[in-house]
Amino acid sequence: MSEPLLTVADSLKDRARAALGSRNLILVGLMGAGKSAVGRIVASQLGIPFIDSDHEIERVSRMTIPELFAAYGEDEFRALETRVMKRLLKGGPRVVSTGGGAFINERTRRHIIKGGVSVWLKADLDVLWERVNKRDNRPLLKTENPKQTLEGLMNARYPIYAQADLTVLSRDVRKEIMADEVLKAMIEAQKESAAS
Repeated sequence: MSEPLLTVADSLKDRARAALGSRNLILVGLMGAGKSAVGRIVASQLGIPFIDSDHEIERVSRMTIPELFAAYGEDEFRALETRVMKRLLKGGPRVVSTGGGAFINERTRRHIIKGGVSVWLKADLDVLWERVNKRDNRPLLKTENPKQTLEGLMNARYPIYAQADLTVLSRDVRKEIMADEVLKAMIEAQKESAAS
């Protein structure tokens, strides 16, 4: 009997899984970029665990992110985030979605760079705004003009996110398409690395 033919999707998953090896895949980017939604799908496709770092922070602190910000401020939240990320990235492989500010913190960014392959889900302002303005759980957007605040965060953070290993454009398409694009970016990066 002949072996069954691999579908294009199976081949993509297998090649991406091989490209990742035992490393972690860490999704970075602004709030609303799709890190958690896309990350869950990527993890499922690769057959590895998915961890949302914000959920892990909430679990260990027994507080929500807005409660942490209100009670302790952003600096203390970032210190906790760094400790949690350091712990999460010790094992692998897994897919980890980060909070929007995680990669901005230099100490956390070093852990991410050391801990695996970082992928920036880059989105334009209109896409981000459409996704985040429906919720009231974004502490950094509790301002007089939240869209302007979001734009300011983009201007400040995008040069830092650009330090990620890979960049995938997050846009208004199905999450499954975005997940496939993350897998393709991993495969392409491995090809380029092998060629050099």
